[in-house]
Amino acid sequence: MNEPQVVKTHSALETKVPSTDKAEQTQLPGSVAIVSPSRELIGYSNNIPKVSWPGNAKVAINFVLNYEEGGENCILNGDRASEHLFSDIIGAQPLVGVRHMNMESLYEYGSRAGFWRLHRMFTERQMTLTVYAVGLALEQNPDAAVAMKEAGWEVASHGYRWIDYQNVDEATEREHIRKTIEIHKKLLGERPLGIYQGKPNSNTRRLVVEEGGFLYDSDSYADDLPYWNYEYGKPHLIIPYTLDANDMRFATNQGFNCGDQFYTYLKDAFDYLREEGAKGFPKMMSVGLHCRLVGRPGRAAALARFLDYVKSCGDAWVTTRLDIAQHWIKNHPPAAKMT
Repeated sequence: MNEPQVVKTHSALETKVPSTDKAEQTQLPGSVAIVSPSRELIGYSNNIPKVSWPGNAKVAINFVLNYEEGGENCILNGDRASEHLFSDIIGAQPLVGVRHMNMESLYEYGSRAGFWRLHRMFTERQMTLTVYAVGLALEQNPDAAVAMKEAGWEVASHGYRWIDYQNVDEATEREHIRKTIEIHKKLLGERPLGIYQGKPNSNTRRLVVEEGGFLYDSDSYADDLPYWNYEYGKPHLIIPYTLDANDMRFATNQGFNCGDQFYTYLKDAFDYLREEGAKGFPKMMSVGLHCRLVGRPGRAAALARFLDYVKSCGDAWVTTRLDIAQHWIKNHPPAAKMT
């Protein structure tokens, strides 16, 4: 029998126990074994797939609008404390047992004003996007749901709540996935085919696969191209997302402090990927947006400049994550045998 391999990490000493399942087992000294998804550190390596995007585009670019306002932490939603993430109060702390009125109004700006500014920006340019829609947030603003549908945007699931699912039990998370699907059917007339839980746990992907109706998930930042996962009984497609080309960096330490920085970062990433595409290795680029952040005028101006730049180049496929998934399924199907 193989001896357990001791691996030193930044936080603790982990003992890797030889696995008898496709899911990897890790064990902290003195604790019980934990079954968790295996890590994949190799990916495509230097054998990058030969990708041919529609129209021979040099890069596929997908804009993602996170619609979260109304689904965040708030004691009115039965939560223990107020929201503290991704607002213009950088470094905010959760307030236990009380409402954070400033935080609530900052989020409300996103649904009241920011969403509609971004809706006009994209529809006037006839550019599509994917919405990551939190179920509870969508439920509280049906007009926004109608506007998304009429614009022809893909609306993917962003969970039922915009909360950290790290310590949410399996039964509750499964029920949240189900409830969000029902809200989409009610407000949009169809179920979501993609999901980005956003703050997942080690059960999330398995629960998504077990639900059976999703074509892809985006709870990964591990690549510039889609890839297949084979851990849960059938091939499952992953469309990686981004935390770098993302307006959330307006609301974090050492992030963007003005629109010019945001624009420059997006343009540099876009141009670099176009160069790789011109050399025969097209990739995809995701751009993360939030109604309450880039929906503010000073930031929206920078996004508008970038949209116009993308259009002016004429060599990018501006598309949805669902279209990317369907293209990948058709042109890069999963391996014939499960591994």
